[in-house]
Amino acid sequence: MKETPTPTPDTLTPPPPAARRPVRQLLAASVGNAVEWYDWYAYTFLATYIAGQIFPKSSGSPLVPLLSTFAVFAVGFFMRPVGGLLLGAVADRRGRRTALTVTILLMGGSSLLVGLTPTYASMGILAPIVLVVARLLQGLSVGGEFAASTTFLVESAGPGRRGLFSSFQYVSTTAGQLAASGIAALLVSSLSDGQMDGWGWRVPFVLGALLSLVGFWIRRGAHETHAPAERAERPGLFDALRTYPRQSLLICGITAGGTISYYTWTSYLPTYAELNAGFEKSDALLAGTISLAFFALLQPLGGLLSDRIGRRPLLLFSGLGFALLIVPLLKVVDGGITFGTLVLVQCAGMVLLTGFTSISAAVNAEIFPAKVRASGIGFPYSLTVALFGGTAPYMGTLFKEMGNPGLFAWYVAALCLVSSAVFFRLPENAHKELEK
Repeated sequence: MKETPTPTPDTLTPPPPAARRPVRQLLAASVGNAVEWYDWYAYTFLATYIAGQIFPKSSGSPLVPLLSTFAVFAVGFFMRPVGGLLLGAVADRRGRRTALTVTILLMGGSSLLVGLTPTYASMGILAPIVLVVARLLQGLSVGGEFAASTTFLVESAGPGRRGLFSSFQYVSTTAGQLAASGIAALLVSSLSDGQMDGWGWRVPFVLGALLSLVGFWIRRGAHETHAPAERAERPGLFDALRTYPRQSLLICGITAGGTISYYTWTSYLPTYAELNAGFEKSDALLAGTISLAFFALLQPLGGLLSDRIGRRPLLLFSGLGFALLIVPLLKVVDGGITFGTLVLVQCAGMVLLTGFTSISAAVNAEIFPAKVRASGIGFPYSLTVALFGGTAPYMGTLFKEMGNPGLFAWYVAALCLVSSAVFFRLPENAHKELEK
C-alpha cells in the first residue's frame, strides 16, 4: 500500500481568512464602520439645530441657515475623494487593517471637534470655520473608510459568499445611521427646544468620539487580508486611474443613481417631510428610524440572493425601480400624509434601495485587482458620491427655496436611468474568482 507523504509547511495551503474566523472579520469591519457612519450621519439628523447655533440668522428666508448647514454637509463630501485616494493608497501599500485603524481615529477626533464647536453668538465667524474644518476631516475619514472596509470585507469572504459579506457594509452603515437617528429622536422627544439648541445637539458627537476608541480597539485585532507591498512593488497614488481608466468610469456610472437614491431616502427624507408635508421633527425622525431598521434586515437577504442569481438583476431592480417610482412616491409625501403612510413610503423605497446597497461593495471590489483595489474603488466612488449623494439634501432644499420642490424627484429619476444603462453593460462577476 502506497504511503501518503507527510505534509510539510511548504506544501500546506492556509485556509482563507474567512474560513478561519469569519465572525471576527465581520465584527472588525462592521463595528468600526458603524461607529464611522454614526458620527457622519449625526450631523444630518441634527442639521436644523446646528443651523440655528453656528450660522447667523438671515433677515430674509428662514431656510438660509439650513441651506448653509447642508452646504457644509456637501463640503465634507468633497473631501471624500481625497480620503478615498490617500487612505485607499495606504490600504494598498500598507494593508487594509492599517488604513482602517487610521480612519476610525480620524473620525473620532473630528466628531469631537463638531461637538465642541462654538456658537456664532459666542465666537462669530470662527464658529462656522471650526465646523467646516471638522467636516473636512470627517469627509477624509469616510472616503478612506469605504475604500478600505469594502476591500477588507470582500477579501475576507469565502467562496460563493462575497455578496453576503458585501451586505454587511450597509448593515453596519445602517446600524450607525440607525443609532444616530434613534439618539437624535430620543433627544428631541426628551429635551425642550431650548435645551436642544443649547447643548442637546452636541451630545451625539461627543458620544461618537468615545465610541471611536472602541472601534479602534476591535480593529487592531483583525486579520490582514492584503499583505503590505514591498517598497519596489508599491502602487503609485494614481496607478489605478492611469492603468484602469475604464474600470474607474464604470465605478462612477454604477454609483451615480444609487448614491443619490440612498441619501435621498435615508438622510434627506425626514427633512423633506418637515419642509413639504409639515411633519414634526420628532415624528419625521421616528419614521426614518423605523424604516432604517427594516432596511438593515434586508441587506443580508440581498447579498445572499446575488450570490445565487448574480449582481446585475439586483442592480437593475434598484435602478429602474427608482427611476419609475420615485416621482409618485415623493408626490405621496407632498400631498400631506399620516405617520403610518410615511413609514410605508420609506420602507417601499428601502426595498428598491437594497438591490444596490447590499452588493455595491462586492460589485466594486470585483472590478479591480488586489494591488490597486482600495485606491481604485476609493477615488471614483467617493467623487461620484460627493457630486450626487452629498449634494442631495442641498439640492432638495434648494428646489424648495426656488418654489419647485417636485423637480427634485425628476432629478433623482434621471440619474437612476443613467446608472441603469451602465448596469446593462456591466460584466457579471458574481461566480468568478476574485482577481488577485
